[in-house]
Amino acid sequence: MIMDPKPIKRSENIMKLSREHHFSLLFCWKIREGIKKKTVPWRMIQYVRYFWDAHLQPHFKEEETILFAPLQDEMVGKAIAEHEAIQQGIEALYVLPEENAADTLAKFADQLDKHVRYEERELFPHLERTLTEAQLEAIGVQLNALPADPLKDDYEDEFWKEKSASL
Repeated sequence: MIMDPKPIKRSENIMKLSREHHFSLLFCWKIREGIKKKTVPWRMIQYVRYFWDAHLQPHFKEEETILFAPLQDEMVGKAIAEHEAIQQGIEALYVLPEENAADTLAKFADQLDKHVRYEERELFPHLERTLTEAQLEAIGVQLNALPADPLKDDYEDEFWKEKSASL
């Protein structure tokens, strides 16, 4: 019997970002469900645009300006480069020919999923080991001073729930 790995113990100071990561993984799942249900691609692309504006872009900014600021090493550089690649991928979706959209959306969901898992499994533990407790506490203060994000997805077109989403 295969046991699930233990949940990752995360510093309370960066827990907000980990919760947002879970929310991003759910977003990837919704895109994949839409693809399985053969949702018309433009509906999913509209959702990607909404999620980028409402959640991903602010999350990336929080990480880059608050969490990553004290340590500019190779692992942080990799995360920032992935942020840029994800943004470029989203921008490419807006001008994508319809016949290529489902495959590109699937690759985008995989790219974001892989990025989140890199940050959770490798980068965040690295930062927790490398940054001082005082630095982590200062990061926590800054993150907690931001307006509360209830992690609510209030997007009205719930294509991932439909039996036949392409209609």
